[in-house]
Amino acid sequence: MPALVRLYIVNVLIGFALSAVFTALLLWLDVAGLRHLATSVKGGWIGVAMLFVSNGIVFAGVQFAIRIMGMAEDGPGGGSRRPIGRVPALVRAAAHRASGRKEPLSRL
Repeated sequence: MPALVRLYIVNVLIGFALSAVFTALLLWLDVAGLRHLATSVKGGWIGVAMLFVSNGIVFAGVQFAIRIMGMAEDGPGGGSRRPIGRVPALVRAAAHRASGRKEPLSRL
């Protein structure tokens, strides 16, 4: 298995584990009455499952992004400041007023 795929799978598992802990804490602390709502309403488990999956997607994405951005610190120091190819030139442009006269932009 390629290293990047393995890294992604590990971070997704970590993200969903964090989501399970977060969802369990939300239900245990009964934040905004979620535990009461999930246990007293028919099909409340669907809401809990949706909360777990949506938080899992977010936490997995953040976990993977943190790991990938942290890898940049391990790499080389970057490239040179030399421009590649042609260098853009500064070009003066004239602006038209309502009267139709051309005046340089510096006078506007």
